[in-house]
Amino acid sequence: MKIITVAAFLLWVGVLSAQAQMASPLSLQRTITLPGVTGKFDHFAYDPDGNRLFVASAGNHSVEVIDLSSGKVTESLTGLGKPHGLAWIAETKRLFASDGLQGDLKIYDGAPLQQMKSIGLSDDADDMVYDGGTKLLYVGHGGGTVHPAKIAVVDTTSQTVVTNLPVATHPEGLEIDKANDRIFANIADAGEIAVIDGKTHARSATWKLTRAKDNVPLAYDEENQILFVACRTPARLVVLDANSGKELADLPSDAGADDIFYDAELHRIYLIAGSGAVDVYEIDANKSVRALSVTRTSTGAKTGLLVPSQHTLYVGVPGSDGKQASILVYATK
Repeated sequence: MKIITVAAFLLWVGVLSAQAQMASPLSLQRTITLPGVTGKFDHFAYDPDGNRLFVASAGNHSVEVIDLSSGKVTESLTGLGKPHGLAWIAETKRLFASDGLQGDLKIYDGAPLQQMKSIGLSDDADDMVYDGGTKLLYVGHGGGTVHPAKIAVVDTTSQTVVTNLPVATHPEGLEIDKANDRIFANIADAGEIAVIDGKTHARSATWKLTRAKDNVPLAYDEENQILFVACRTPARLVVLDANSGKELADLPSDAGADDIFYDAELHRIYLIAGSGAVDVYEIDANKSVRALSVTRTSTGAKTGLLVPSQHTLYVGVPGSDGKQASILVYATK
């Protein structure tokens, strides 16, 4: 009787495992290798007209430019200290790159890309989000031992800093609410989210998290007015009402969340964790979020980019200890 029970249990576990594997919406299409690139990656950007992927190779002190048609590196922007955030402005065909070590925002244009200007910020210049309506770029920086934490508001047309918004500690992930002209910023060390008014550039609200902290990346569902906040301590996905800041739910995640994206067409959330996984969640018509699948990647693969128009998720795998750096290319449907 005991043997039958154990056998039945193992069969049940096997069925569940197979079902979980079948349910995964991510399928690996190809791997783009990056010869000679070492160290960790930070954020990515995409050029839809040129079908190019920009990769902040923080450990390599460069930004790698990849032609996605050929899967080859066509340019390597060198001389950076520690590139973090990237934004490609399609209207002007310019690339903006924050440099955490050199404490500035570098602007590149031309073909091939050349640095045309540097805007001074401060230490640990990091993630950014672009508002196409106002042509403003919001860039987190500071918060170390020397410079206070701020979010710079940069006019990409005049290439000047409009203002710097003070926040409690170093800003991590930023997101924009185009419909309501708001910017959300994860203030990780303080365990809070700052809400910024896009018109006045003043902070309109501060929401303190209670279910988890070390909130690094976040994503926004504009249709349902929901924020998805990935936390590291403990490793959880916290779901918030984007109008009140009320915590609606929290779900387990893999450790070391560093990037998260929301797919508005498929109603899915993709959380990239440095422990080596992409956690996929799904939100239904009742605004309930459920875990959908886990796709194993590689330890240290913590950042990437969702390109909804391509139905593609890119994940960067760092190069170290003889392992070649690469970009994993997943189809989302």
